[in-house]
Amino acid sequence: KAAELRLFGDTGFVAAMDAPLQQAIDTFKTQFGCFPDFAAAAPGRVNLIGEHVDYNDGFVFPMALERFTVMVGRKRPEGGKSRVATTADVAETLVEFDATASALAPPAKGCTKWYSYIQGVVKMFGADVPAFDAAVASSVPMGAGLSSSAALEVATYSFLELLSGNSVTNSKDKAVKCQQAEHAFAHMPCGIMDQYISTNAQKGHALLIDCRSLESEQVPLGSSDVVIVVTNSNVKHALVDGEYAERRESCDQALAIIKAELKTKTVTSWRDVSREDLDAVKDKLDARLTKRARHVVSEIARTTEAADAFKAKDYARFGALMVDSHTSLRDDYEVSTAELDKLVDIACGVSGVYGARMTGGGFGGCTIALAHKDSVQKLLKALQEEYPKGESFSTQAGQGASAIDLPGKRSAE
Repeated sequence: KAAELRLFGDTGFVAAMDAPLQQAIDTFKTQFGCFPDFAAAAPGRVNLIGEHVDYNDGFVFPMALERFTVMVGRKRPEGGKSRVATTADVAETLVEFDATASALAPPAKGCTKWYSYIQGVVKMFGADVPAFDAAVASSVPMGAGLSSSAALEVATYSFLELLSGNSVTNSKDKAVKCQQAEHAFAHMPCGIMDQYISTNAQKGHALLIDCRSLESEQVPLGSSDVVIVVTNSNVKHALVDGEYAERRESCDQALAIIKAELKTKTVTSWRDVSREDLDAVKDKLDARLTKRARHVVSEIARTTEAADAFKAKDYARFGALMVDSHTSLRDDYEVSTAELDKLVDIACGVSGVYGARMTGGGFGGCTIALAHKDSVQKLLKALQEEYPKGESFSTQAGQGASAIDLPGKRSAE
């Protein structure tokens, strides 16, 4: 019997058509010789605009993909250590560890493994977790800037809610705990966006997130004439290699200087800084910090303007802002690559494409394009011909973290 997806806080059911569910179940049965009792899914995400400003108290405008990470499992009645298997192409496909929070410690820097994210979530969960067996499968590409790590963290947290019977009442707390897990166990100083959208996404909507207050607004994607196309450059990024941390440190340094030098107003975060403020302190910032600051201030402003344009269905304006965002990320924040630049140029050269930009942390990963539906096939053809090593797909806005009901599981064993 086909499994069904039960949405947290929703009495409705939708078909769980994603292949990772069956892959996870098959792997679980192979490794542990029985059928799982619980299952949960969480999506990857693509950010429409608002890059590298979530950790700077800015606004971001992501949506969930229709690609998921799924975790299935059951309690170990005999207790003992927990075991987790994965379908990913990694050296260790089955690991065992003590899931007692007090027994879990972060790995040394540079030693993060795929299961470190799971251990981090167990550590941050905030309630006792019984010993469990689990299997993980995913259709979110790893290292592509589509937030495979947050999908794993939020899927794990959702699975632990089912396993322990302890569910959060505030989804923001869930996102924050998953973020804390990545900070501590992956040594990755990420902002809140990825975990927040994976937890809170609504199908058919993008989410405008205020990363200072953690308030958000669901924005319908509106016209069915508009399609989002994601292209994986297949240039893998590893943000924990230091470049991401350097960008964040540069922003902190620049903001500290602005706070000290700006005499006309009180500055508590980047949200309080205008372009005019940057001009007033430009002699106090070196060239590198000036560029980083210029991107942050302009990107925060672009994101709110872009959200307004989307609400008004002014897709031409939204597309122009996407291109401006990419230019800033390339020239001022310096996180693009030649491959990402080429993909953006290809997309923008196709008639009916409103705009394109790199998405995610950069240094590889993906681009996103906004196109009229009649231009999608032309766009896909151009991308394939001019950048054959890439992989492109069109997508709608997906649903956030969900529990999966497994009806008939006993008869399936």
